Amino acid sequence: MSVHWPIIRNCVTFARRGLITDDQRTWKGAHVLGAALHIASVIEKRSESWTTGIMLPTGGAFPATALATWMLGRTAVPLNYLLGQDELQYVVDDSETDTIITVGPMLEHLGFTPRVKNLILLDQMKFTGIPEPRWPALASPDDLAVLLYTSGTSGKPKGVMLSHANISANVRQCVEWSGFTCDDVVAGVLPQFHSFGMTVLTLLPIAVGARVVNTARFMPTRILEIFRRERPTVFIGIPSMYNALVHAKSATPEDFASLKFIVSGGEPLPDDVYSRFLERFGKRINEGYGLTETSPVTNWLLPDEDKRHSVGRPIPGVRQRIVDPATGRVLGPGDEGEIRIDGPNIMQGYYKLPEQTNEAFDDEGWFRTGDIGRLCEDNYLYITGRLKEMIIVGGENVFPREIEEVLNKHPSVNASGVIGVSDPMRGELPWAWVEVCEGHEFDEKVLRSWCRENLAGYKVPREIRPIEELPRNPTGKIMRRQLHSLAEQPA
Repeated sequence: MSVHWPIIRNCVTFARRGLITDDQRTWKGAHVLGAALHIASVIEKRSESWTTGIMLPTGGAFPATALATWMLGRTAVPLNYLLGQDELQYVVDDSETDTIITVGPMLEHLGFTPRVKNLILLDQMKFTGIPEPRWPALASPDDLAVLLYTSGTSGKPKGVMLSHANISANVRQCVEWSGFTCDDVVAGVLPQFHSFGMTVLTLLPIAVGARVVNTARFMPTRILEIFRRERPTVFIGIPSMYNALVHAKSATPEDFASLKFIVSGGEPLPDDVYSRFLERFGKRINEGYGLTETSPVTNWLLPDEDKRHSVGRPIPGVRQRIVDPATGRVLGPGDEGEIRIDGPNIMQGYYKLPEQTNEAFDDEGWFRTGDIGRLCEDNYLYITGRLKEMIIVGGENVFPREIEEVLNKHPSVNASGVIGVSDPMRGELPWAWVEVCEGHEFDEKVLRSWCRENLAGYKVPREIRPIEELPRNPTGKIMRRQLHSLAEQPA
């Protein structure tokens, strides 16, 4: 099924109902569809490329623009406005788009204007009058709906090719698994250029007619205001957001009382954040799992499942297995290895990168996630590390997450990042950077002693350094490539 037909259907069904509320306005179904028709006319007149770049803050304009793109039979390219100028320009050029849809304040935020033939500013368009009617383009299952570039934690961003069938399948899978209905209210703050923000917080709600309350920038006071006013049933965030909410002085358990789904993704949720959130607000944070290449959701721990550290069971239609990365042998329950996935939501490949596409799949066509984990007998998945981030110390495997969990539990540490640094004697040694909590001072000796008390000797970081703010991508993942650059600098 085409991604856009369920959106069109619900825009008509809920024509007079507010479907999206953002920082600027409330969008009824008729507003989304009308705006899409206006935008489609402009794109059709000015653009000749098969792709359309979309660079917009989180809100109702994004789904309207994506819908316009799909109605024309083109492929949407959500642009990460947090990238540097060279990286963003690379994505624009690589996707072969001649058009970017944006707004003036976004360009002001960027501080530069990407080089592209057509720059269409929505805030300068007139959306008055009856838009030109059109019959939406039909799409085959394999037609590309989205070219979604990875955030580039290592190397240049790669264009992940997601078809109409991929995204439609993931929306249906999530609806079946979660039971979302038109009675739900979703609070959304994740950027829509990211697969989680696009599929789960944008397309999924419209597909069931649920109401979404968007805000373009995460601020704890703003989120709490939304919780109090809108009484959402769903909030999906990243660990750093939950950490900030725990530290919000004005937050009370009543602010979170309406929430049925409190989901964390993007990176592992630290034990300290989970425990403090539960203790202060009486609510469990449940983790989910997925990748851009999987459209993105593959696992989701439901609210009534008390399985701490698990990201849940596979959602309907997803198959998973744990494989020895060295031999390819499928491992049994409880054994640790690489997570491999199969299902209708798996990407078509990386755009213009056939070799990397081939490397991403094994001989049986299962997607190699590069993540290390284990599946228990009851089919709950536990993530334990990242294959490429594994540190080998004197022949022993060490995963950064285990060291970070210990550091994060120290009262002086707000967050930490760990990498492996080459060592002539032991192959590699772990190094750590820590964000220090307000009111505390950095003390390497104290932190090293703390690690010795809680870790095996070979896992204790060789260096522990303070950092004002860990480098992260928009989903909260630590940009370890930048930590490697810091390791080359003197302390």
